[in-house]
Amino acid sequence: MGILQKVVKNEAMKSDPPQIYGWKVFFLSASACFGGMLFGWDIGAIGGILVMPSFTSAYGISKLSATAKANLQSNIVSTLQGGCFFGSLIAYWVADKWGRKPALLVASAITIVGIIIQCASDGHLSALYVGRLFAGLGVGAASMLTPLYVSENAPRAIRGGLTGLYQLFIATGTMLSFWVNYGTLGNLKGNAQWQVPLALQALPAIMLFVGLALCNESPRWLARNDNWEKATEVLSRLRNLPPTHEYIMMELDEMRDQLENERLLVGGASFMDLQKEMWLIKGNRNRALTSIGLMICQQMTGTNAINYYAPLIFLGLGIPEAQKGLFATGIYGVVKMVTCAAFLLLAADSLGRRRSLLWTSIAQGCAMFIIGFYVRFDTPVKGAPIPPFGYVALTCIFLFAAFFQFGWGPCCWIIVSEIPTARLRAMNVALAAATQWLFNFVVAQAVPHMLVTVGKGGYGTYFIFGSFCFSMFFFVWFLIPETKGMSLEKMDDLFGVTELVKEKIHNDEEAHHKPSEIHETTASAPRSNGHVDKSGAEVVHDDEVRAEGPAKI
Repeated sequence: MGILQKVVKNEAMKSDPPQIYGWKVFFLSASACFGGMLFGWDIGAIGGILVMPSFTSAYGISKLSATAKANLQSNIVSTLQGGCFFGSLIAYWVADKWGRKPALLVASAITIVGIIIQCASDGHLSALYVGRLFAGLGVGAASMLTPLYVSENAPRAIRGGLTGLYQLFIATGTMLSFWVNYGTLGNLKGNAQWQVPLALQALPAIMLFVGLALCNESPRWLARNDNWEKATEVLSRLRNLPPTHEYIMMELDEMRDQLENERLLVGGASFMDLQKEMWLIKGNRNRALTSIGLMICQQMTGTNAINYYAPLIFLGLGIPEAQKGLFATGIYGVVKMVTCAAFLLLAADSLGRRRSLLWTSIAQGCAMFIIGFYVRFDTPVKGAPIPPFGYVALTCIFLFAAFFQFGWGPCCWIIVSEIPTARLRAMNVALAAATQWLFNFVVAQAVPHMLVTVGKGGYGTYFIFGSFCFSMFFFVWFLIPETKGMSLEKMDDLFGVTELVKEKIHNDEEAHHKPSEIHETTASAPRSNGHVDKSGAEVVHDDEVRAEGPAKI
């Protein structure tokens, strides 16, 4: 028994052939998930850069009032989110028309161009905005494409862990950028302090491009485009099994059945046909609304409030210097990465998605409330030593990071990429990603103002996010099903679409047979062209029945 079989506990792991867990699927997943590191690196980099004296001096931030400074900081951060919102929506169309792999390659190239513009801005705020907007288009596209591409290639038993690598790479990128900020602030002088962290964001974009160039197209996208020969070849190579193996045939049959069911429900494949399929069919509508709800909840945990403004938050909790704040932020990044890795290895495909979301909702809310109580009743004073309860609050920042990575971080991306139908998967994930970026934008805009205006020391900020966390428990309890160990095609059973298809087929068969019965009755009924027998009944000639039969059918 291999290590995967010992760690992952679900029915699919017990029944599926062990050959399918070869290095190819792990290489593919890791290569694609550099798209997550693009996002994570910017989260960590920009938060630290905003408090660097060289950056605030270059862009005139140090001369502004507290309110004006908050406005400018939120604008710099949220410009990227604006690009990401539109990038995720545009990527849906590109991914469906030309494929998942080409779309990811284009996303990485666009991000690199945006990073170059940011590095060359050199104190010109308008150029910085343009660079961040352009980079956002690539980052947003990658945020939608990465979980989509990985989920369509991953074996069902470990799909949660492989898709969740996206969140691990986000956390890893955040952690690395935190420490890059810490190192450059202590060892570089002048504009190089903030230009180097910005430039290094290109590393994951380059890794994404190189890695994806060596990988295959999604077999499910190929099947959706009726390229079954290529889909079989790709799936066989990815699973390390011959094309005639029963497991390969089973996966292909499930793809074929799902696509056929979708075409039965809504025949066409135009944009409006797909919109009808998503919103007029109850099971598909529920999946779309579930995806939107999960992404709203993920952002309202407050995680990106801490990610973007961690140095500012640590300063607000009593850590006095930018250097020490960046060190604490670096530790925060390490905690996120380690706990996310532990979740993917131990819980994603064993404990499952639903239970992970439930317990972390309560845990996150408790951590946020403890921080809020500290700021409310023992507001940190600049220059004063941190009181004992202050260290408890600081610990809760790290505990919050751990709880988030054990539930709401990876699980949302796993669920939204696995529950949609084949024809709607790209659109559904794009809708979820756009929602995530929209509320990411809202949080990035609001938090600097909340920390200044919502109560003394901004204590209300933590109570607001904590209350959202508690409410998410009920959202999950009533609306989120468990999906671990299920194939993508079996999601139709879970959301009731398969039953709808069976009902439609049954109704179509009844409608088809009904005219036939009428025809048979009519064939033996009196006709004026026949002759009348002794009983007075009119007899129809055989050739007349034969002539009418096919026309009636």
